[in-house]
Amino acid sequence: MFAVSKPVANEEMTTLSGDYVTKLFEGARTRDNEMRQIARDRNTEPRDVYFFYTTCPKCAKAYGKNYVIGVVAAA
Repeated sequence: MFAVSKPVANEEMTTLSGDYVTKLFEGARTRDNEMRQIARDRNTEPRDVYFFYTTCPKCAKAYGKNYVIGVVAAA
């Protein structure tokens, strides 16, 4: 997933609604279990987990960082 401010041509667009818990990570490693535990620690039952990059690969290389935001749907 990628966060965008307007529709992107030829791409499937999705809007998330509801209650979510988020966390910023450095690096592209998936942290599904960590996101689920964060939700449980906040007394919510984790459902779907999503991740998206804050920058494109070219920008991440230029900045020297590859930040990823984890998003977990809380029931």
